[in-house]
Amino acid sequence: MLESLQDDLLERASLAVKLARAAGADGVFAWSTRNRFVEVNYRDGALEKVQESTSNSLSITLYAGGKYSSHSTTDARSDRLEAFIKETVALTRALEPDPHRVLPDPSLFEGRSEVDLDLMDAGLAGLTADEREGWCKEMNALVMAHEGVISATSGAYNDHAVRAGVSSNGFEGAYETTSVWRGASAVLKEEGDKRLRGGTWVGGHHLDQFQWGPEQITAEALRLAERKRGATKGPTVRTVMVVDPRSSSRLLSYLLRSANAKSIQQGRSFLAGKVGESIAGESLTVKDDPLVARGLSSRYFDGEGIAAKPMTLIEGGVLKNLYVDTYYGAKAGLTPTSGGSSNLLATPGDRDLAGLIADAGSGIYVTGWLGGNADNNTGDFSFGCRGHLIENGVIGAPVTEMNVTGNLLSLFGKLAAVGNDPWPWSSTKLGSLMFEDVQFSGA
Repeated sequence: MLESLQDDLLERASLAVKLARAAGADGVFAWSTRNRFVEVNYRDGALEKVQESTSNSLSITLYAGGKYSSHSTTDARSDRLEAFIKETVALTRALEPDPHRVLPDPSLFEGRSEVDLDLMDAGLAGLTADEREGWCKEMNALVMAHEGVISATSGAYNDHAVRAGVSSNGFEGAYETTSVWRGASAVLKEEGDKRLRGGTWVGGHHLDQFQWGPEQITAEALRLAERKRGATKGPTVRTVMVVDPRSSSRLLSYLLRSANAKSIQQGRSFLAGKVGESIAGESLTVKDDPLVARGLSSRYFDGEGIAAKPMTLIEGGVLKNLYVDTYYGAKAGLTPTSGGSSNLLATPGDRDLAGLIADAGSGIYVTGWLGGNADNNTGDFSFGCRGHLIENGVIGAPVTEMNVTGNLLSLFGKLAAVGNDPWPWSSTKLGSLMFEDVQFSGA
């Protein structure tokens, strides 16, 4: 049945390509997708939301007379599709030409991996509404049993997506994925009108990727809320910063956010000209690997059909590669690699969070970010944060309402250590981080 669905979507995409060529398009790339999504939410002991939806769509990219456009429709019936494509080809011909808009070179489609990425759990098709609701009801009850709970929420969702693509210059591919997640959150009362919030979600492509049962999920949600109790405004100080593994990935995302051909070609990247140069401490090595079995962002090809291959981004602190798509690669004179990230894997160090905090002796342990921004042009940043003091090598009093400021290149240049404790339910496998000489602003 599943193979039949992939075949149906490939046939639909192939038909779109044929119709577009017949209508006068020089080049075509068509994607046909189907997605089924189911969600259940509980709040304060009662069922709050049940949602189920199935969607079908077709998107098409057209190249005609040196001109380019992209369109999508949810009506893929043959008669409607033909009229839709004829109209879009005519619209494309009315646009201004752009010589850099071309189909990817067919050589980029070659070398596609045949490894089994194991991205689909066929057993999820048998997951019942009673089972989803049962997870939510149990987690909700466990949170509500905790003293001082003001509100408890829990949820579960799963989806099944199938995508197929065909191009007029030789690409053909299809894949399908499933995912299933469940989680809970708690709001606890503190003095006055203050509220303590904590929550966590676990999941993956397969049911057995939960790893945690309802008891562990709710215990973690309550722990995350309770650890904020009694928090005061943090100090203004220049000191060591240790970042929790659930918050470290955000810092890395800011560092790499402009490591792409688009930002560089448009003059909006502080990493321009930095390939081959050090941008972080020697302890940081990061690889983009789309071929991780069961990886949350694994894939066989990217959105342009470029065959997925591992790529080292940072090695020993040195920037090695950029994300380069076809269009901005052509404009910047760069060889295409891939248009966007997949699984980010950092080489782990030899210590976990407790080990880094012990080594720090004193400093600030950051458990979460409270907004802020970073300038892609300069790398300057200012982030709000909360966490705990580090006192005598252990986690101390909770603190909040602090800002950490500086420059991303300077900050990562002060990276002293990477932990061996990445958060399991993330496509970025990066452990705790320890930075030296970081400026905090607080009380």
